[in-house]
Formats: sequence, C-alpha cells, structure tokens
Amino acid sequence: MNTTTVAALLTLFLVIPGCATSGAVGALPVNEASFKPTVDIAGSRALYIFARARLQLLEGDVDGALTLLNGAIEADPGSAYLHTAVAEIYMKTGRAEDALKACENAIRLDPSYRQARLLAGAILASLKRDRDAVPHLEKAIELDPSREEAYIHLAVSYLKLFEYEKAVNTLKSLVKVKPESSLGYYYLGKAYDQMKLQKEAANYYKKAIELKPDFEQAIIELGIVQEGMGLHDEAVATYKSLLDINPYNLNVLQHLVQIYLQQQEYDEALPLLKGLKEKGIGGLETSRKIGLIYMESERYDEAIAEFRDILEREPNALQVRFYLATAFEEKEEYDRALEEFGRIPPGSFNYFEAVGHMAFIHKDMGNPEKGIAVLKDAIAAYPSHLELHLYLAGLYESLDHYTEGLAVLKAVEGDFGGDPRLHFRMGTLYDKMGNKDESIARMKKVLTIAPDDAQALNYLGYTYAELGIKLDEALQYLRKAVELRPNDGFILDSLGWVYFKLKRYDEAVPLLERATKLVDDDLTIMEHLADAYAARREHRKALELYRKILETEPGRKDIIEKKRKVRGESQEK
Repeated sequence: MNTTTVAALLTLFLVIPGCATSGAVGALPVNEASFKPTVDIAGSRALYIFARARLQLLEGDVDGALTLLNGAIEADPGSAYLHTAVAEIYMKTGRAEDALKACENAIRLDPSYRQARLLAGAILASLKRDRDAVPHLEKAIELDPSREEAYIHLAVSYLKLFEYEKAVNTLKSLVKVKPESSLGYYYLGKAYDQMKLQKEAANYYKKAIELKPDFEQAIIELGIVQEGMGLHDEAVATYKSLLDINPYNLNVLQHLVQIYLQQQEYDEALPLLKGLKEKGIGGLETSRKIGLIYMESERYDEAIAEFRDILEREPNALQVRFYLATAFEEKEEYDRALEEFGRIPPGSFNYFEAVGHMAFIHKDMGNPEKGIAVLKDAIAAYPSHLELHLYLAGLYESLDHYTEGLAVLKAVEGDFGGDPRLHFRMGTLYDKMGNKDESIARMKKVLTIAPDDAQALNYLGYTYAELGIKLDEALQYLRKAVELRPNDGFILDSLGWVYFKLKRYDEAVPLLERATKLVDDDLTIMEHLADAYAARREHRKALELYRKILETEPGRKDIIEKKRKVRGESQEK
C-alpha cells in the first residue's frame, strides 16, 4: 500500500496544550502544526485495522481507536508510523508519558522518522524537559528544513531555557528558509519581548501582521508592547484594527477600556463597557467599572443605579456598597450615606475607611463632636490600626484644630514610627502650623522609610519652590515623582513651577499645560500656567487664564494686578 493511500485514510494533527499568551512563551498554536504520514504501513491486515481505528477516532471512541491501533502494531510491529499515531492519541488525551514511550518506540524503529522526532520534542517540552527536547527538534529540522513546526518548537524551548541567542538564531533561520512564515516573525517578537527589547519586538509583530493581517494574537501582543512603551495612541489604534476583524474580542476590549481608564478618557471607555454589559461579558466587574466612571464624571444618580443593580445580584459585594455610600455622600444625602456605610461590617477590608467617612459626614452635618466620638470609639475597639488615628487627626485638621490633630499622632508615634503615613500627616500639620522646618524634616523621614513615596517627593519639591530655596534639590525630588506618577496633574504642576522659579520657562510651560489638562478646575495650577505664559510674553494666553480665575474668585486682588500688568505689557508691543 503506498503512502498516498495512507494519507487519504488519515491525517493526524500534532496537538500540544497551550497557546501563545502575553508575558509567557506558549506552545505552537494547534492549527499551525499539522503533519501527514510519510511512511508505508506494511500488510493489508494492518492497513484494515488502521482504517477501522481511524473511524473509531472520528466517532469519538478514543479507547477503541487505541485498542485497534495496538492491534495494527501487532500485525505490523516494524511500523514507526503506527507507533507515532498511537503517541498522538495519547497526547491528545493528556497521557504524555505514554505518548513519549510510543514515540521512543517509533524512533528506535526509524531514527530518521521526522514526525516521531517532532512529536517527541513537543511532548518533552510539554513535560518541562526542554533540554531533552532540543536534540529531537534539531533532528526534525535536519530531516526537513522546509517545515516550520520544528523551528517554532525548538525556539520556544530555547526561550524557556533562557537561551535567547539560540532562540533568535533558530527563528531567523526559519524566516530565511520560509520568509512567508508569519509564525516565525511572531515568535521573534515574543523572543525580543521576553528580552525586554520592546522596539524590536514591535517590529517583528508588525511583520507577522503584515504577512497575516488577521493574526489576532500578534495584534494583541503588539498592542501590549506599545502600552509598555507608553505609546497609548498607537496601542489604541492597534487594538481597534483587531476589532475591525473581530468586534467581540474580549481581551482587546478589556485592554482598550484599561487604556482609556488610565488616560481618564471616560467618554471613550463608557460605550465599550456598556457594549460588554449588553452582551453579558465581564459580569459584575463590567457594571462596577461603569458605576465608577459615573462617579468620576459626577453622574451620581446613574452611579447609584448601577451600584444598586449590582447589590441586588450580589448583596455581599461590600466594596460596591462602599461606592454606593460614597455616591450618596457626594450628593450630600448624608442619612443614606450613613446607612450604607453602617452596613459594612467590622472585619471587612474597607471597614475602617467606612468609619472614617461616617465621622466626616457627621462633621459635614454640623455635628463634629459626633464624628470625633465615632472615631474614638473605633480606636478603643481597634487601637492597633493606624488608619483610625489618621482619620481622627485629619478630622481635627479639617476643623483647624492642628494642635489636637498633632497630639493624636504624637501619642502613637512610638507604636507606628516606622509607617511613612504617620510622618506625612504630621508633616502637613506642622506646615499648617507654620513650622516649615519640622514639616520638611517629617517629609524627609517619609523618604527615609519609603524613598519612592511620590506624595512626599512632591510635597518637599513644591515646598522648596514656594520658599524659593534649594531649587536644584527640589528639581531632583520632582523629577523622580513624575517618573513614579507621570499622569498626576499636581505633581506635573509642581515640577513646572520649579522650572518657572528657575526661569526655565520653555520647560515649565509644557508641564503646566499638561497639568491643566489633567486637573482643569484647579485655580492654582491655572495661575501657574498664566504666570509662565506671561513670562514668555504670551500675553493673550495669560490674560485668558487670569480672566477664568477671576470668574471664580472675582475678589482676587493679586490676579487683578497681574492681569493689569500683562495687559500693559501687551499694549507696549
């Protein structure tokens, strides 16, 4: 019987569990790894049994197919192909060790049988024996350099062994032999991605997509790399290109939503989330994000409706109940807010925060003594939780009772002296009491404990800028703070303000413009940008911002004077 007849009877596929996913090296996608028999099966009886086994397999009777194939092997014990066919079925059913033994039998019968070599390498890799897989995969390439599967499996094994150069060389050999291999370029992208060479990874992903425009995984990986490079607009465009191919790709939709949320582009994120909700995708988490966007957009009634809907389906979603209470608080529906906060039980992770909110609500309702009592009762029950002491100090601070607030924190400094939050809050209180030196000392204490505390870095840098001292030191603090939190408008404002104080106006203006876009209702940031425009003699822009400030605070004599001065300078031109 010739091999063409055999091939017509059966085409088996090499199936290796797993797929390529972000952040890990995956196995070759199933539909890219088929192979056909290339050896003869001797004897009509063996071929007959083989054909029956194929029918059993098509009917889903795996055990029956295996029994028949083993019978075919008895009829033709020298067939490497039959042993390999048995190995494939074992592999499909998760019996990797049995599959490996069958492959070893095939290789012993015919060391040059490529399919057995390829399958043995793939099985060993699936068993995390990549070092043992390498010789088999290398032999498979030697036996037929024109087929891509062995190159891919070999490269993946090298990547798992952290032998990046060998992986890259293997894949480059593949695309040299087979330049149309989209998988080859895709895995080159994976290799460079794993090596943290994002630019090179992106280029190879793009080549894979060029060869195969509907290569969804390559498109997703390219978008992820672009996100990692901070190229958010490019990542959005990449993800959207995939939605043109597959509008319901949940992975891509979630990535897009995440980018929009990070960039605070809520108008873009909201319709995507609503679409996911309508399709029943994402469950309560999708609804939660919709509610939070409504909160951020100050659409509190819609947020309340969303959170209530979630709680009807999941009454124990305590974080959502916290959001619901906060929405009522923002609407100044204080009784409802107190009711919802009060339903968060002790022991839940946001209980202490709920107590803090209740205390401040009592203050806002005109009864600060009740708020103080709520916190003191909670402290008596849970004295080892710093959060409660910070809330009490913060409540005193909001009442301008700075000495009392400081006393609360000093009383527990011996217990919580290693917590940067304590020193930060004490620093702000000292600042409001006019003790700049002690305030600065406390902020430096924060940085001793937590060198990457962006808030403390910002506080120190801005304090120096306002005092007009140690501006070079302030610059160092604020540059680091911006690295840690590049989209924080207040930190960008502080850095821009230091540049302004250093008379480096061309560096100040772009930062202050970004800060104003991120925090468009903060009059101090607006004033800083107006002052920087005035310093650069961009009078029209400066006057427009001063005018906006005066619309909100018409009695600001300092702004009126600045506006008068800039108008005079503009008329002198």
